[in-house]
Amino acid sequence: MKAHQSERTASGRIQRTADKRAAVLEAAAKIFLGGGYLGTSVDDIAAQAGVAKQTIYTYFSNKEALFAAMVSALSNEASDRVHNNVEEFSDSDDLQTYLVRYAVRQLKVVLTPRILQLRRLVIGEAGRFPELGAALYAGGPGRAIASLAATFERLRKRGLLSLPDPMLAATQFNWLIMSAPLHRAMLLGDATIPNSKEILEHAKQGVRMFLAAYAN
Repeated sequence: MKAHQSERTASGRIQRTADKRAAVLEAAAKIFLGGGYLGTSVDDIAAQAGVAKQTIYTYFSNKEALFAAMVSALSNEASDRVHNNVEEFSDSDDLQTYLVRYAVRQLKVVLTPRILQLRRLVIGEAGRFPELGAALYAGGPGRAIASLAATFERLRKRGLLSLPDPMLAATQFNWLIMSAPLHRAMLLGDATIPNSKEILEHAKQGVRMFLAAYAN
């Protein structure tokens, strides 16, 4: 009985620690994205999270480590929303519809104010934290392209696509879909983020162009 109580106590302590760390990361995201790296202090983040400054240093050695963890957490969260639970192409699926669904999903995740703010922040701090740019690319476009390449290879083996280089085709598809709306929103502001109807139309046109080159 005491052993079970001890396990429950330890489990509850671990969960509380995880929750508090998550709250610190969420507070860090709000403050860093709003004020930038130089304009943010650990005191600001502690106040936002409702914890003592020393609590933050329990989880993160310094401001730089907290910033890196925040970038990693947000980029991984966005990437997971695109790639987790992606349905496999089935015999009853229409290839164009399948690719449009993927493209719309990717666009809607990336074209959100928070992810755009994150990208702008990482680009602005690339000189100070070059490794974060590499991490953001690996977890964003890099992961998307690698996943698409694997999907395209499976579709090629089923005779649905004719492409000699799945990685090249995946790179072309990714930027055909992402490039114009992403760069417009990055440079011209959140007001230029397309609505759902515009995203769907853009995805349809991009997929149509891609299949014109690669569909059997």
